[in-house]
Amino acid sequence: MSQDATFSPPERAGKREWTALAVLALPALLITLDNTVLHLAVPHLSASIDPSGLQLLWIVDIYSFLIAGLLIIAGTLGDRVGRRRLLLIGAAGFGLASLLTAFSSSAEMLIVSRALLGVAGATLMPSSMSLIRNMFADPRQRSVAFSVWIACFLVGGAIGPMVGGVMLEHFWWGSVFLLSVPAMVLLLIVGPVLLPEYRDPNPGRIDPASVLLLVVSLLATVYGLKVLAGDGVEALPVVLLVAGLGLAVVFALRQGRLSHPLLEPGLFRERTFAVSLGAMALALFVMSGSQFFIAQYLQMVVGLSPLETGLSSLPGSIGGVMGALMAPLALRWMRSAYVMTTGLAIAVVGFAVLTQVETGNGLIPVMIALGLLNFGVAPTIALGTDMMIASAPPAKAGAVSAISETCHELGLGMGIAILGSVGTAVYRTEVSDTLPAGLPADAASRVRDTIGSAVYEAGRLPGELGTAVRGAARVAFTDGLLYVSVICTVLTLLTVLTVAFLLGPLPKADGHDGGAEGGGGADGGDGTAEAPGSHGSLETADPRMPDYHRQATAPEDRGH
Repeated sequence: MSQDATFSPPERAGKREWTALAVLALPALLITLDNTVLHLAVPHLSASIDPSGLQLLWIVDIYSFLIAGLLIIAGTLGDRVGRRRLLLIGAAGFGLASLLTAFSSSAEMLIVSRALLGVAGATLMPSSMSLIRNMFADPRQRSVAFSVWIACFLVGGAIGPMVGGVMLEHFWWGSVFLLSVPAMVLLLIVGPVLLPEYRDPNPGRIDPASVLLLVVSLLATVYGLKVLAGDGVEALPVVLLVAGLGLAVVFALRQGRLSHPLLEPGLFRERTFAVSLGAMALALFVMSGSQFFIAQYLQMVVGLSPLETGLSSLPGSIGGVMGALMAPLALRWMRSAYVMTTGLAIAVVGFAVLTQVETGNGLIPVMIALGLLNFGVAPTIALGTDMMIASAPPAKAGAVSAISETCHELGLGMGIAILGSVGTAVYRTEVSDTLPAGLPADAASRVRDTIGSAVYEAGRLPGELGTAVRGAARVAFTDGLLYVSVICTVLTLLTVLTVAFLLGPLPKADGHDGGAEGGGGADGGDGTAEAPGSHGSLETADPRMPDYHRQATAPEDRGH
């Protein structure tokens, strides 16, 4: 194939590449499922190994801390040593760490094994995403491939509570961590046969100071966000968050002075990359922040059990999977920027429905809202990821994939931290004004803390006093959900307008961009179905793009 994609059509994926996608998608599904079932396993492992409160926090959080801190390092490393090689090393490490986690006999051993899972997990996601980008050069096929991959993450999250509940009912708590082992073994067996190897032929040397700045800044930022989300505004997490953001600025300034930066600053000057990154971050921000409150609302206000709450969330999970899978099909008629804006407009309707939730009528509106907003947000995550990775040079696909995943982590964390703080502040203000007279001071303090504490205290109080406290807490929490829903509605609407304004007018390239001229046809020439239409990865024909983007970089090794 010519190295100039402007004059030669991209190669089309065949059966080998689609089979390889299935291999990459299965671990994606099981890794997400593995994370979901951890929360179910916490009571069981607490009874078995008796961790302290601090140890339990580290057991739950250290995995995501290390994932967030090491993603970009791992993505850049994959560009240098080979993406398939790093993926297989990570798969072996993840499988072994899963075994170690499953059979941990102490809290200290479990913390260490979860940390090893985080280190290995940081290599899996960017390596998988960059390999998909390299295997599917055709933009139509690539949009389908990314949508399938994203859908598998969503499916894993959807079935996690049910699968985990069944396993915990019949086996010991460590069994939930064994779910990913078969997928890692399968990947190690068939990966060397099906997956090609790619690497950056001119990677340059890694700057140790940049690595240190990046890891410390991300760890401090993520830790600060998580503590703020869980414990409210306190001095230490605020200092860590500010310090992390400050170090991130220092890191960014340093990259501009290096001949071989760890993170290419020019990427953020490319319009498609920057807007897609921002749209994904905001989409995940509003989704995580709202669902953080919805889960509590269903249990504490509506009164559902955890299993009933999981079942009530199925419309949202199904909507997310449908949105991700239908996004590439919609490219038959629309450009990717318009598919994203249409989806986000549907999400706006979902958030608007959520603003109508009241204390006594919540279940059905919440189920409708979850289905709409997840269906609407999913195309932005699937196509935004594709647009980001496709807008960068092929040799930098690993680093860009890692940026995308880091964006996911920070968007999710900031949504819970910021919107969680807003909703909690509304709850505390409202409940303080409506508490019944005669409530003991210590009980009143606990009621003001969280809705969970309020429901617990109401159950301990006698007769009408407990009923009054429970009613006041439920109304106050519903008001907090209302404020959060209004904020999410406004932010999502602004995102719709921003994406439409900044990405919609970009010129077409090679006639590949959607619409009627994109053509119909759906077969890859080898019997492999694909979504017709095209996609915004070729919408990067922006004359202001960095010079390096105009130069196609051939992989050092395209052999299988």
